[in-house]
Amino acid sequence: MRKAATTEPGRLRVLGAVLALLVVAFGTVTAFEVAGRAASADDVVSRSQPLSADAADIYRSLADADTAAASAFLAGAEEPPEVLKRYADDITTASRLLVKAAASTEGSTESAREIATLNEFLPRYTGLIERARAANRQGLPLGGAYLRYANQQMTTELLPAAERLYEAETARLHRDEEDARDWPLLSLALGILTLAALLWAQRRNYARTNRVFNHGLLAATAASVITLLWLAAGHTVARAGLSEARDHGQSSLQVLNTARINSLKARANENLAMVSRGAVLTDDGKNDKYETDYATGMRALTDALARARELADDDAGRDPLSEAADRTAEWRQRHTVVREKDDAGDFEGALARVIGSKESTGQSFDQVDAALKKALDHEQREFTRAADGGRGALSGLPLGAAALGVLGAAGAILGINRRLSEYR
Repeated sequence: MRKAATTEPGRLRVLGAVLALLVVAFGTVTAFEVAGRAASADDVVSRSQPLSADAADIYRSLADADTAAASAFLAGAEEPPEVLKRYADDITTASRLLVKAAASTEGSTESAREIATLNEFLPRYTGLIERARAANRQGLPLGGAYLRYANQQMTTELLPAAERLYEAETARLHRDEEDARDWPLLSLALGILTLAALLWAQRRNYARTNRVFNHGLLAATAASVITLLWLAAGHTVARAGLSEARDHGQSSLQVLNTARINSLKARANENLAMVSRGAVLTDDGKNDKYETDYATGMRALTDALARARELADDDAGRDPLSEAADRTAEWRQRHTVVREKDDAGDFEGALARVIGSKESTGQSFDQVDAALKKALDHEQREFTRAADGGRGALSGLPLGAAALGVLGAAGAILGINRRLSEYR
């Protein structure tokens, strides 16, 4: 190489080889880096976010099943068929989603551990519920004890495991999102270096030959400019889409899931307060445990609704939250009436206000849950739309960068060969 560099043809050959290698390296590195980010963006849309949503649905299904079981128990021996169906549907949904999650964890030890816990305790819980129902149909007080023990299993084993699963899948979603949004700094730096080398080569060519244009080197420069601009613009659009999905979709979804979970907890504790009738106290022995937990859940629900409304960025997102807030306030008022009747010794009147079809806390809960589901569906569509836009901005770029790299390298070689031919 040193010997070749002593003559102008030799220097041109070395220059052509270096330029070709730089252009090919730029295209190859760009294709490699963007392919990784495109895969992460695809994972956000098609894997990690759906799994996070499924984990939230597992929690919701389990909590709703516990609520439905308590409602059916309060109805007495003649359990309402629609409540039993709701319980059965919730257990079926949770079981189906657990199977789906187990097949999609891809070796995640933390998620696999929580799924194993859920699979272990879910049959125990359903067995306790069946014992409670059997004793309740016979009019045995033991049914209430079985129901409370089932609820204890739900609140101390199943729901915490489902919450940890949701947190693990949400953390994976955030990792995939960060990977997709990470700037391809090596590609950008190599692209700038390649353009600088091509411009220098053309200036050198002009200084030595007095020729303004070299078609081959111009083609290589054009290919590199297109690749660099495509890379910068595509990744900027992708980052913007994924950021919008995170800020206006995922953040709202997390808060809405929290609101729905607290709504379910409050309803389950309200029902269990009627079942236990003061038999279960807080650790200090001063208050009804379930009534205290109901109040805690309602405060958390109210706070989550306020945060969700702040995050909502359109009327389609705000209107269901306003409805949920109104029905939550109504639920509180009706619960106050329930407590007054129960404290006055009118258990049947209080029970009608809890599980009745009209002007009951159960009716308010159903309306809150329906409004939250509507808000969740809207934010899910917003997330998918924004994330799809981010993913689409990277599609075609890996293949295009590789093709442009090959064309640019060919142009650099042809351009140098054109100068070499003048020495023959």
